Amino acid sequence: MANVESFDLDHTKVHAPYVRLAGLKRTPHGDAISKYDLRLLQPNQGAIEPAAIHTLEHLLAGYLRDHLDHVVDVSPMGCRTGMYMAVIGEPDETGVLQAFESALQDVAAHDRPIPGVSELECGNYRDHDLAAAREHARAALDAGLKVQETVLLQR
Repeated sequence: MANVESFDLDHTKVHAPYVRLAGLKRTPHGDAISKYDLRLLQPNQGAIEPAAIHTLEHLLAGYLRDHLDHVVDVSPMGCRTGMYMAVIGEPDETGVLQAFESALQDVAAHDRPIPGVSELECGNYRDHDLAAAREHARAALDAGLKVQETVLLQR
């Protein structure tokens, strides 16, 4: 089986909330695709409820694109402690941090219907929680986001 970068991260040594460059790939034509770890909760000390992380996914998918160019995808982590974001190019972590902060501020203030929430647009449209998503955004902002270095496991 191929090695997965996130399995090499020492999850006991990182300090959420944070932004971390999780990987960089090159296409056959030399274009860069950067993957960022946008962590909201400390690993193994909590998890975002499924309905809340689903709502965060819908909101951050739009709001991150409002603040950062060339976003390809925003996806929830299976552990439910944050999101992964893929971006074309190599934006610096400080710029990604500022975009993430701005997007979380937008989520915390979001008082309209959640985008993409109908049977036609979403595979589980009944499973959303805007109030909890807003609270997770506020909690991360209150805790103070930072850039986190990658801390690899010592094997």
